[in-house]
Amino acid sequence: MKVLIVDDSPTIRAALRSLVEKMGHSVIEAEDGSKGLKIYGHDRPDLVLIDVVMPVMDGYEAARQMRQSRPDEWVPIIFLSSKEADQDLDRAIEAGGDDYLVKPVSFVVLNAKIRALQRIESIRIKLLETSRELAAANRELENLSRQDGLTGIANRRYFDSYLVTEVKRASRERQPLSLILADVDHFKAYNDFYGHQAGDDCLRQVASALRSVGRRPADLAARYGGEEFAIVLPATAMEGAVDVAKSLTRAIEGMSIPHARSSVGPSISLSQGIASLIPVQDTKPENVIELADQALYQAKQQGRNRYVVSTGK
Repeated sequence: MKVLIVDDSPTIRAALRSLVEKMGHSVIEAEDGSKGLKIYGHDRPDLVLIDVVMPVMDGYEAARQMRQSRPDEWVPIIFLSSKEADQDLDRAIEAGGDDYLVKPVSFVVLNAKIRALQRIESIRIKLLETSRELAAANRELENLSRQDGLTGIANRRYFDSYLVTEVKRASRERQPLSLILADVDHFKAYNDFYGHQAGDDCLRQVASALRSVGRRPADLAARYGGEEFAIVLPATAMEGAVDVAKSLTRAIEGMSIPHARSSVGPSISLSQGIASLIPVQDTKPENVIELADQALYQAKQQGRNRYVVSTGK
């Protein structure tokens, strides 16, 4: 450990240095509370041994400022004093001290105190590590709870909650909001012909295409259900949503996933329905979904492998 000794007496500092170095620790020194505070901030010691009565700044005030300067860290502070009154101990703890020893301090007592504080620090570090690991695990669980297990993009549950948030935001800020619902054309026939494993791989590739066209942090690609997907596009008017739909069509075409049982073409294609509006106070997420779903139905009725736009409130 790096131990900071703060005492206005050179004799006491020398005696404490001898004791601490005998325990195997290194020492840095200061002759008053003000200098001790500066060294504390610069050298970042692992333990502070500080006298109570000193010129310039006493030990209580120095300890108080040490605690304030590094509020998120715990560095043990042991007060050293010739006073034995209960109120002195109480004042020391109030100032941020962890222990209070009456001078002169014996090697056995000081060594025992330091070892006890080291054990506490070791336990504190382990608790912090456990806390960080737990926080990371919770974040991972939160991410997993939002993801579709097959495709890795957002699942229906998260899509629903996200759309609620964005409809409210768009209504409050009077901003446009667009939603694309996309369906893989003749996917049942694809599954029947190529098998479910190939079908799963196809859905993963389609999800990858959706993720690639929703480029802004606020854009959300989600698996809506089965072979149906969705893209939520906050602060996006109809023209921007159409550009995304066109990009998605190109991305799917570029994959050239063979589909021998499609009546549309030789490879996988998508039908897309686009809803674009500026929500008002009574606009519900279901209203936006219904508009996009109606447009998707029209795209299928018109021959698939295309997009149709629906606008409204």
